[in-house]
Amino acid sequence: MTEQTTLLENDIARLSENIAEQYAIDAHYFEDQSIKRGLRNADGTGVLIGVSKVGSVQGYYMMDGERVPMPGKLYYRGISVEDIVTAHQQNGTFGYEEVAYLLLLGKLPTRAQLQRFNDVMAQARRMPAAFTEDMILKAPSRNIMNQLARSVLALYSYDESADDTSLENVLRQSIGLIARFPLIAANAFAAKRHYFDGKSLILHNPEPELSVAENILRMIRPDKAYTPEESHLLDLMLILHAEHSSNNSTFVCRAMSSSGTDTYSAIAGAVGSLKGPLHGGANAKVMQMFRDIRAGAVNGAAGPLGDIRAHVGTAPTDDALGAYLDQILDGEAGDRSGKIYGLGHAVYTMSDPRAVVIKKYAAALARDKGRADDLELMERVEELGIRKIMTRKHQSIPMCANVDLYSGLIYSMLDIPEDMYTPLFATARIAGWCAHRIEEVMTSNRIIRPAYKSLTQRRTYVPMAKRE
Repeated sequence: MTEQTTLLENDIARLSENIAEQYAIDAHYFEDQSIKRGLRNADGTGVLIGVSKVGSVQGYYMMDGERVPMPGKLYYRGISVEDIVTAHQQNGTFGYEEVAYLLLLGKLPTRAQLQRFNDVMAQARRMPAAFTEDMILKAPSRNIMNQLARSVLALYSYDESADDTSLENVLRQSIGLIARFPLIAANAFAAKRHYFDGKSLILHNPEPELSVAENILRMIRPDKAYTPEESHLLDLMLILHAEHSSNNSTFVCRAMSSSGTDTYSAIAGAVGSLKGPLHGGANAKVMQMFRDIRAGAVNGAAGPLGDIRAHVGTAPTDDALGAYLDQILDGEAGDRSGKIYGLGHAVYTMSDPRAVVIKKYAAALARDKGRADDLELMERVEELGIRKIMTRKHQSIPMCANVDLYSGLIYSMLDIPEDMYTPLFATARIAGWCAHRIEEVMTSNRIIRPAYKSLTQRRTYVPMAKRE
């Protein structure tokens, strides 16, 4: 540790001693109904700030001013995502490319249009000369999402029309980013494995004739091997994560786009949002949580129920599991956040359609992979956790598992490292982000600017000599 670093750390510690009180805001201020904390209405619904043709999320309907729960529905350009998944599963085809076309261009492609789109995507995957060496290998990161955001920003420097916000140019940039995200993520993962985990550095180029899902598996595995079942299941996950209306990262993308900034900045902002554990990072948090549940302790320390294995063990009773879930909710176990990750959603009430689809396909894979016990434990956490959360909140509106509860298990059964969970989410969602950016640039013509109520009291400026 250098003298400069030591000085900085000591100074930061001193400066931050009393800073918390300067940022503390009493909870009662947020009880003002005119304040939409988190851009949410008092009933939990989102504040309506615009209209969109890209995607639609439905988890309830309104009757006499009240929310009425309903089974969740997700639509891409008006088409049910469940219908899209079913069609490709029945036909044995890959669907993510079709979904990207649908979201970007607003309609389903013909066979010829899709083939042309795939050819364009294959050409667009080519990275600028020496980009991987200069941006990824020479400056590796422990976090793939960090590397993904930095790489997106760096692509600005290689685009002669980076600031052109015409429809044609933003579409060109969008296709380029959709095509390149899998390659950037795979190479960033390879660099992380090599420079931080001590593994051999192995990079594989994508093959133009392969689907996005096939190329991802090919690029992240040293032996490039994968089965048709694995690639089709990953394609299913990409389809389900491609778009989800006005979520946090999409809002960030649209808010930045409304300022007139470039595509690379707007998408990098969305990547940064998705990185957060309350958004795209939740799927990895779920798997960490389940490891803690299996162990019954954090960092090797047994919880108040006694012996680690007796705490929950490999086959916990409902009482033991319920007690540990109470510890999680009390902030005494897990990551101490007080959250059971994978449960609850801002819109969905009775069910998250993505979770329903994933759970359906997870059952067969879990049996084949010898992971049926893991799936059964997740189902029990879903049942017990929802019951406990609703009881604590005195909540009458139904609550459901969200997509994150089961997506991590799918990735785990596909032998995909946790470092890649959220980057895969981003690799899918880039299609939705780009569609929303195009829509915002083409239709809004007004910068998004919410307001904050100031709580500061007026004070006089005190000259230096008179300060205490």
